[in-house]
Amino acid sequence: MSDAIDVSTEYLGLKLRTPLVASSSPLTGNLDDLRRLEDAGISAVVLPSIFEEQINAESVAIHDMLDTGAGSSGEAASYFPDLEDYNTGPDHYFELVARAKQQLAIPVIASLNGTTPGGWAEYARDLEQAGADAIELNLYLVSADPQASPEVIEGRYRDLVARVSEEVSVPVAVKLSPFFTALAHTAHELVRAGARGLVLFNRFYQPELDLETLQVEPHLLLSHSEELRLPLRWIAILRGQISASLAATSGVHTSESVLKALLTGADVAMMASALLIHGPGHVTELERALLSWLEEREYESVTQMKGSVSQKSYDDPAAFERANYIRTLRSWSGS
Repeated sequence: MSDAIDVSTEYLGLKLRTPLVASSSPLTGNLDDLRRLEDAGISAVVLPSIFEEQINAESVAIHDMLDTGAGSSGEAASYFPDLEDYNTGPDHYFELVARAKQQLAIPVIASLNGTTPGGWAEYARDLEQAGADAIELNLYLVSADPQASPEVIEGRYRDLVARVSEEVSVPVAVKLSPFFTALAHTAHELVRAGARGLVLFNRFYQPELDLETLQVEPHLLLSHSEELRLPLRWIAILRGQISASLAATSGVHTSESVLKALLTGADVAMMASALLIHGPGHVTELERALLSWLEEREYESVTQMKGSVSQKSYDDPAAFERANYIRTLRSWSGS
């Protein structure tokens, strides 16, 4: 029956062969690895982010710039690829997009990492012209200013998404952190501003303090499966409430992770750490396990099972969430 099972999905209006997508990592910044990922069965790739700091300071050496921004960037310094195909200037990034698009048959998603409007609209147009099938806005900001209200911060994000979305015809996705007072409202506002998809969630990288040098040092830990719980919770809440694609990321390591993401309502499961640990061949194993699970339960397609345990199936999602919270607290027996 497995040959008849349709494992395709739609993300950002793009038809994908499977829900397995490679998120931004050193593997997606190297053309050889991109080809290996495609050969293993990955259905789309998100290239490493080009940072706002890179664009604003092209003349600064790449290692100096990354050392300076290691504590505030959405992707830590040691996670950033030091590759021939990927350099400090935007021109090299545009070339990576163009070459990846030429050599791959799967969708290529470019990634912009920043928080201010600046020249983002212009660079988004350039990425579209280079051949990107979609653009992922990686929004990461630690709001340390006590004078900046939530309305100001969220308004900044909304304006950035609106400006980029107005300038390009390719779909725009937004990669968010979970740190919003009213995340569901923020999600709605970003979709209204033009976002065609939401990627949940951006990992909060926290630097380490060296007690010998008293310097703040980059400190990167790869994700683990337990981190998927937070994205699952919010995908289950947002599924059916917003008219945008949903991508699960952070903690997608196993076939069980992929299945849980789809069942709660994700359109795709994005992974980086699992691919860095196990290599591109891990994609083939995940697809095989996905097919086996669907066949055992007599599903005909991924679409059929997608979102089947999301909160949209409950009359009162808020009450369901509250009940689950109480049940979780009471589950501890002390033994």
